Amino acid sequence: IRIMAGKVKWVTDIEKSVLINNFEKRGWIQVAENEDWNFYWMSVQTIRNVFSVETGYRLSDDQIVNHFPNHYELTRKDLMVKNIKRYRKELEKEGSPLAEKDENGKYIYLDFVPVTFMLPADYNLFVEEFRKNPSSTWIMKPCGKAQGKGIFLINKLSQIKKWSRDSKTSSFVSQSSKEAYVISLYINNPLLIGGKKFDLRLYVLVSTYRPLRCYMYKLGFCRFCTVKYTPSTSELDNMFVHLTNVAIQKHGDDYNHIHGGKWTVSNLRLYLESTRGKEVTNKLFDEIHWIIVQSLKAVAPVMNNDKHCFECYGYDIIIDDKLKPWLIEVNASPSLTSSTANDRILKYNLINDTLNIAVPNGEIPDCKWNKSPPKEVLGNYEVLYDEEMAQSDGPDRDLRSRSGQSMGVKGNRARDSGKPVLTTWK
Repeated sequence: IRIMAGKVKWVTDIEKSVLINNFEKRGWIQVAENEDWNFYWMSVQTIRNVFSVETGYRLSDDQIVNHFPNHYELTRKDLMVKNIKRYRKELEKEGSPLAEKDENGKYIYLDFVPVTFMLPADYNLFVEEFRKNPSSTWIMKPCGKAQGKGIFLINKLSQIKKWSRDSKTSSFVSQSSKEAYVISLYINNPLLIGGKKFDLRLYVLVSTYRPLRCYMYKLGFCRFCTVKYTPSTSELDNMFVHLTNVAIQKHGDDYNHIHGGKWTVSNLRLYLESTRGKEVTNKLFDEIHWIIVQSLKAVAPVMNNDKHCFECYGYDIIIDDKLKPWLIEVNASPSLTSSTANDRILKYNLINDTLNIAVPNGEIPDCKWNKSPPKEVLGNYEVLYDEEMAQSDGPDRDLRSRSGQSMGVKGNRARDSGKPVLTTWK
């Protein structure tokens, strides 16, 4: 992907050799003094500089970049929740059936993010919610950090008061002087396999937000904790029990360097089909796809849909013991470091397939094309949602897809007629 000549930083956790090999295979990198083209995978900081008003960069039609200018509307934990809440309220005002609630006031279709507050801004609201269920456990995360840094669990108000008050004045610390955190109701009944907690890392490529067109990568994986899960309050500080991040788990005594504590999504499917049944498993994955599409729809109106941009997101999903999926966070720079042999193969293919969609046939990029690549270049990607197709299928398509009334879980056959239908999901 050609970026302007000059100093461009590599994403810190990426294997540069993987990209170089990948680009050389396509003939995109000329290892010579007089290079005509330079191809880079840009960090979020570099993207910020590129689109900064102060720097004055102007991308030409043959230059594309791998982040949207304000991707943080989805990838910052606090902004993601804020945008999803706004999206739900807007649908409610419109009288959309997607915003339907049950008798307890909970969203039937849009309840996929744990109850979350921003701190310190929403401190009083959090306290009010905490007192409704004082035995609950909450998880605190800094808004702008990754790899499990700065995360801790609490189950007492005194613990958060200690965090939120200045030690000298005992006064509440203002937003400007303390880093912003989100605090979410902890999913304390996660689905366990072998007694251990895990989450899903799924890759989603967005080529354009308006109209929304996104692709799901088939080769996601599960990340397991190295220590068996227990809801015991005595283990709240043990991150090897609660956090699945490889950056944390790799330091544990029980970490396996061969398989890296990972399962492929296909292995998870096999396990669930054999223990819970195929229909239940299909329903679970259909709900996961629903969550991803709705989260993208939530940020689409505020996203700067620059024609030079595409983005591959890393979605983190947790499944509870009732097989309900929850969206935990979305990563702007999902790790492309390979910790195992299988990891290296997966991420090499991920990069390759992503670039094939962003720049079909390895041709010189052109940001003016319609960003709808031919099916044969998708590789391990499959179309998750295409807004143009969805609109042609009628305004109630989303609800029918979510409730499973007209579309099979694989999204390729209508249940009522048995005739193939054009899917907007997969």
